[in-house]
Amino acid sequence: MAADSKEISIIEDPKKGGPESPPNAEEASVIAVDGAQKTSSGSSPKPSAEDLIKGFEKAQQKSDLPEIYVGDTVRVGVRISEGNKERVQPYEGVVISKRHGGLNETITVRRIFQGIGVERIFMLHSPQVASIKVERRGKVRRAKLFYLRERVGKATRVKQRFDR
Repeated sequence: MAADSKEISIIEDPKKGGPESPPNAEEASVIAVDGAQKTSSGSSPKPSAEDLIKGFEKAQQKSDLPEIYVGDTVRVGVRISEGNKERVQPYEGVVISKRHGGLNETITVRRIFQGIGVERIFMLHSPQVASIKVERRGKVRRAKLFYLRERVGKATRVKQRFDR
């Protein structure tokens, strides 16, 4: 064997039962490089803290959420527990803000209740949010609709969008 040639051996994975070439970094492997054998430690290497956190967050995320945009009118079903009973209360309003991403994604929903503006912030992947349904799409040109806070009456309406 020449000094500059490298050789990778084929290893049988006992879990899968078949040959594998080249071996994965997660599995124990034997690699022959320039005639010397190197072995990785016993079993699979310990996953990093970052990988554990990403895996946990991915498991906690909901997969059935609709596409929500700023300006949309949404109906959020909120779980309310009274004593030992639990019910779902709808909260309908305009999405004026979206923040963060992944597991921490939130939306701010504004509605007018008895002449007073009420805003609630919902974590989309929270177990308290039972359902989210988009009632109508809004046509806006801003990422945040905080200017709606100063508007009163019919001036708070958002044009409807039909292409989404």
